[in-house]
Amino acid sequence: MSSLSPVLMVQGTSSNVGKSLITTALCRWFAQRGFKVAPFKAQNMALNAGVTRDGGEIGRAQLIQAEAAGVAATVHMNPLLLKPEGDRHSQLVVLGRPAGRYHFGSYHEAKPRLREIILSSLNELRRSHDLVIVEGAGSPAEVNLKAHDIVNMFVAKSVQAPVLLVGDIDRGGVFASLLGTLDLLDPDERDLVAGFIINKFRGDPGLFEDGIHFIERRSGKPVFGVLPYMRHHGVAEEDSLGLDERPDRLRRDPQGLDIAVIRLPRLSNYDEFARLEEEQHCHVAYITDPREARDADLVIIPGSKATISDLAWLRERGFAEVLKQRLLEKRPILAICGGYQMMGLRIEDPDRVEADTPHTDGLGLLPIRTVFSAEKVTRQRELQFLKAPDWMPNMIGVPLEGYEIHMGQVTLPCEGPGGAALYDPEDGRQEGWLHANRHFMGTLIHGLFDNTHLRLTTINALRRAKGLAPVAVTQVRSKHKAFDELAATWDQHVDMPALLTLLHLPARKSHAVSHLLP
Repeated sequence: MSSLSPVLMVQGTSSNVGKSLITTALCRWFAQRGFKVAPFKAQNMALNAGVTRDGGEIGRAQLIQAEAAGVAATVHMNPLLLKPEGDRHSQLVVLGRPAGRYHFGSYHEAKPRLREIILSSLNELRRSHDLVIVEGAGSPAEVNLKAHDIVNMFVAKSVQAPVLLVGDIDRGGVFASLLGTLDLLDPDERDLVAGFIINKFRGDPGLFEDGIHFIERRSGKPVFGVLPYMRHHGVAEEDSLGLDERPDRLRRDPQGLDIAVIRLPRLSNYDEFARLEEEQHCHVAYITDPREARDADLVIIPGSKATISDLAWLRERGFAEVLKQRLLEKRPILAICGGYQMMGLRIEDPDRVEADTPHTDGLGLLPIRTVFSAEKVTRQRELQFLKAPDWMPNMIGVPLEGYEIHMGQVTLPCEGPGGAALYDPEDGRQEGWLHANRHFMGTLIHGLFDNTHLRLTTINALRRAKGLAPVAVTQVRSKHKAFDELAATWDQHVDMPALLTLLHLPARKSHAVSHLLP
């Protein structure tokens, strides 16, 4: 494609109004109709990240959106990724690779160069796709930040993209947030707002017709659609606001499973548990109270962007004692990435990547050692089990997919109780560790529960241990079925003919949709 394709932008009145969800729905809707569509977000600030096929690190939301579009994710879909390391500093990832640690002020100074990278990536996608759906961040009306904007109206104005402004009616104040945002925009920015999407509506949308008429009269712009409140939609959330809506206590339902994920202060990649959350027979709680870990059917120590400080938090909160007790009782524990490193004997940090001290003692529950370095490992992995925990039976030799994102290298012991859990069938390299009691496993691999067979095997083994009947495969909704359901909801509630006219696009690109994954 020699010419540049059209761009549609999704902005919101604030964070967590559903921009990622709507971008995903648009990607799937257009892909179903034969368009080769790419998602794009100039800058993400998130601890939920994933890895492209070539080892580049981008926001998980854009990876999910690319899956919905049926195209391979590339670093151009999210050229800038900020991973907070504290209140004032973040690691900057540029085009999939770490580019340093930035203070808020020094990051602003780098933005002229970063703007060029953003527009170059966007145009790269426009040359190779029929349509690009751009997601904004936060709100475009933060007047104290507008001079340094690189993700909202800067992008829209640079390519003259029409903007859909999204408001969350569930949190209240949707009239003020939509109309107030529009009023705070500059005239040339206001002209780019094509209309509005009302998201997270509960009840009969017919009862909101007067509200739609009010918004349209007051703004002079159309409301393209009113979307219902959707739960378990399968779209990755990019920031910690989504965690605040999740339960932090066990359900203690004798007919279901309680899975406790320890909510570390710098928890990362928590979206990898979304598939467990979707299971109707699972209750996933993100806990900060160690007492909740005592009765859980499975405890997960997740990844962390600040492994050493989160290790100190684990100790201070009293989780170390609870985990040791579960180990003695042979109750299931899974430690992932940073959580896995915390469970080892020692974390060496000779280059002071995370801490001011050269080494820190781990909890000593697994016989591994970690050495941090400035070089980050980011890659997709295809592995098999050498030894599987008792709550993952019959997994030996079964292929599974995942990904690595970490700063440290983990050394496994040459001998001793337990053993390596996973291996790469191509080079024989071993990864992860299974404790001798066969109920505690640690691994650097993210995304284990995205593997359907592993997820179902784990769920059914935990259910059997609780005296419950196994569940059937047909009860699990595939990711692509979830995308199709999302697109169908979008099609039902949004005036797509009007949006097609806005973009000067036909109703269907072609009847062939072979690029769309099944």
